Amino acid sequence: MSTLQRPRQTPHTAQRGFTLVELMIVVAIVGILTAIAYPSYVSHMQKTRRATAAGCLMELAQWTERNYTTCLAYNRTGAGCATALTSAELPNLTCRTDLAGIYTFGYSANPSATAYILQAVPGAPQAGDTACATLTLNQAGAKGASGTTPAGCWR
Repeated sequence: MSTLQRPRQTPHTAQRGFTLVELMIVVAIVGILTAIAYPSYVSHMQKTRRATAAGCLMELAQWTERNYTTCLAYNRTGAGCATALTSAELPNLTCRTDLAGIYTFGYSANPSATAYILQAVPGAPQAGDTACATLTLNQAGAKGASGTTPAGCWR
């Protein structure tokens, strides 16, 4: 006989791995966590975009006020203040580029010599933000929102 012996084989060796029941439990847990986390994530993204849009409106208002100090009217701009000011003349700020497709910035109506109302109108990605919807800011610094609960929109 040889000195080497074969390992003993049993008819049913134990296999390692996951059973279908264990795998389904993990899938159920992941599904529950996702159902809780995703709406929270969407809400957080809406609030973040809204805060960025509010900051962009403030920046556009500063530009409009600087333009007013040059032309002594909100509705004029350009060399010699000869151009009527419309939404097309608003500066192309980085915040406007970052929020392109999410918010559209402009005047709610063409500004007069003594007044303006800037607005940020939500686009498709922000359409679910019914609490604040369209944000507005006027020459007196009055902040507004057209949503269902506009009180906390400018935090």
